[in-house]
Amino acid sequence: MEHSHHPEDIAARLEKGPSVNYLRDWIYGGIDGGVTTFAIVAGVVGAELSAGIVVIMGLANIFADGFSMAASNYSGTKAEHDDYERLKAIELRHIRHHNEGEREEVRQIYQRKGFSGDELERMVELVTSREDIWIEVMLTEEHGLAEVQRSPVLAAAATFAAFVICGFVPLLPFVLHVANPATWATAMIGMVFLGIGAVKSRWSTQRWWASALETLAIGMSAAGIAFVVGLLLRGLAAG
Repeated sequence: MEHSHHPEDIAARLEKGPSVNYLRDWIYGGIDGGVTTFAIVAGVVGAELSAGIVVIMGLANIFADGFSMAASNYSGTKAEHDDYERLKAIELRHIRHHNEGEREEVRQIYQRKGFSGDELERMVELVTSREDIWIEVMLTEEHGLAEVQRSPVLAAAATFAAFVICGFVPLLPFVLHVANPATWATAMIGMVFLGIGAVKSRWSTQRWWASALETLAIGMSAAGIAFVVGLLLRGLAAG
């Protein structure tokens, strides 16, 4: 079982409240950081440019693009917060000034769930007897919004951290001046993609190996495109 159903454990779990998950932000940042940085590596290698250019362009991408993604995620998550508060204010205003109309909305919401007759009316009375519960029901059922909101700062931080960590992996062989750095970079970022895919399968119904291979295919496809572009533009770079 995923968790205990002993009354004391249930009470303790409910007391903590629902948890906020930043998995999407980690995966988003990790995959994009690995893909974009390795794509730069592949493109530069395809164009047969020096290892120094790989490092410079890779580091510039990690911090500039990583910050851009984090800032965009912050703005997007904050917009979700603002929209939640806007709709919450609207529902509060409607409840206080159009009470019967809002009660009818609650009635129809639970009617669609299969309630009818006295049972339906009891549900309406229970929900509308407390303003906070009433608003929560309207936000969830009418607008499809979750009560628990992610922190814009933590979402941005998760994206940036994952982007930097995963993005730096394909640069390591060039920074350390190992032999055949492109081969090592390919192998290392491949392991990162497989790892990200395997880990994210824990929160899905997809098998770990299928998720790992899917993520690997996405990352390597992007890198392959960059390599081909670099190969085609090799003469231009040389000139």
